[in-house]
Amino acid sequence: MTNIVSFPNFGITFELDRVAFSAFGKDIYWYGVIIGLGVLLAVLYGTRRIQEFGFNNDLLYDVLIWALPSAIIGARLYYVIFEWPYYAAHPDEIIAVWKGGLAIYGGVIGALIAVAICCRKYKLNIAAAFDIASLGLLIGQMIGRWGNFVNGEAHGTVTASIFGMTINGEGPFHPTFLYESVWNFIGFLILHWISKRHYRFKGQLFLFYLIWYGAGRAVIESLRTDSLYIGNTGIRTSQLLAIITAAIGLVLMILCLRKNVKTISQLWNPNADPRSIRIDMEEHVLDNKEEIE
Repeated sequence: MTNIVSFPNFGITFELDRVAFSAFGKDIYWYGVIIGLGVLLAVLYGTRRIQEFGFNNDLLYDVLIWALPSAIIGARLYYVIFEWPYYAAHPDEIIAVWKGGLAIYGGVIGALIAVAICCRKYKLNIAAAFDIASLGLLIGQMIGRWGNFVNGEAHGTVTASIFGMTINGEGPFHPTFLYESVWNFIGFLILHWISKRHYRFKGQLFLFYLIWYGAGRAVIESLRTDSLYIGNTGIRTSQLLAIITAAIGLVLMILCLRKNVKTISQLWNPNADPRSIRIDMEEHVLDNKEEIE
């Protein structure tokens, strides 16, 4: 379970054991540890910023109870659906997530559905919740991609680029995990800056996330050798989804800025309440008279 990963042009070589440690007779893999670290850092960031979006930490923890398992289920379902011929023949492996097969886009979709349902339940502004979630998603995705590095997976095609990476003597390949991690890090810095200096309407950060991540993923996905495809069409599933979501995000961003809305839902409902909070849920509010701009 050891991979030798090298960057020949930089004279750097890593000997990477996929197993971090064993507990109670079970191997704990670095992939899971790294994913967990990404989630932890996203939560820590969220606890420091969530009040600025009109919520408090009680709500954050309530949402996490639903969002984390929903993300895992969504990530697995996305992968299984687009690898259905295999899983139809091996139904006993559908829930075998420990054998691999989690798709980030599915995880994002699952987590956002859980956030939306919780906000509906508590009558909170979904767009504002998606904004703080977007910052956390970029942190989690930025860190999580290094799990692919340890596993020696999710790499790109053979390349002559200076960044070429060999895995167990094969390659050199595009280190697509690195490209996406750096892209997400830059996106996080920009999103953090916007949230501090130019936060004009609720939903703005989420739309920027759709645009930024979608644009980067569309390009990076084209380099990968392990993409999921839509049937036998030759169309990469995540690349198509990235292009669609980036386009939708761009159109909605332009409309929101032109109409000078306070929350994205005012595009289709001019009377929508831009506040993040529910008046009669004191345990989930900061100040029911305060409106976070």
